Amino acid sequence: MSNRYDKQTTTFNQAGRLFQVEYAITATKEAGPAMGVLGADCVLLVGEKKTSSKLLDQAKQPEKIFEIDDHICCAVAGLTSDANTLIAKLRLYAQQYTYRYGEPIPVEQLVVQLCDLKQGYTQFGGLRPFGVSFLFAGYDKHYGFQLYQSDPAGKYEGWRAHAIGGWDNPMTNSTLKQDWKDGLDLSKVKELTGKVMIKNGDTTTPDPEKFEMAVVSKVGEKIKYRRLPVKEVEKLLQEARAKEDAEAPKA
Repeated sequence: MSNRYDKQTTTFNQAGRLFQVEYAITATKEAGPAMGVLGADCVLLVGEKKTSSKLLDQAKQPEKIFEIDDHICCAVAGLTSDANTLIAKLRLYAQQYTYRYGEPIPVEQLVVQLCDLKQGYTQFGGLRPFGVSFLFAGYDKHYGFQLYQSDPAGKYEGWRAHAIGGWDNPMTNSTLKQDWKDGLDLSKVKELTGKVMIKNGDTTTPDPEKFEMAVVSKVGEKIKYRRLPVKEVEKLLQEARAKEDAEAPKA
């Protein structure tokens, strides 16, 4: 029987819940996974793609990770069409701030602007929540390297390491809690990321073509966004598999 409380975004049920918002959050949890890890000198994002055809030009049509500005990028889990709309807004916010103030937009300020927009879509009839969660990786002069997560309800949180979509599970969370430490450099961040990728893989040898990976790091005095090529992702997976095999108990 249909639930009479789930017809409109603005209708609370007797327990004070908004079902349309909860449906959107559930959709992101069932989506393709993404993860971010914060280091001392970098922030790394990785996402697993649903499509991995060699004929698809990922440089022109990314699926999981998107550049917002030189100092900010994001990973998405959920409806890519919803994500594209919001990413266009994010890029506009970033460019407007730079044009007005002559400096890059602070990471948290950009996240707050997006969350205000997303939360507005939960307030009015005739609208629906955006079915996408974001992980933001960026740097600013105020707080250094930062990692934020935003859900369809417009809530956001700062994290040291976090996963969304299919990797938001006890195994991933346990690995991140156990292995993340203050002061990780880029090589250690990659090592931790590779470990999670191997543990969550459907096969013993995950296909590097299925992953998108990007890092925001300091190069000299400048902050740079860089997407990792497939060869680098493949090497990372091979090293993670070799380390896991070496640490496995002998029969």
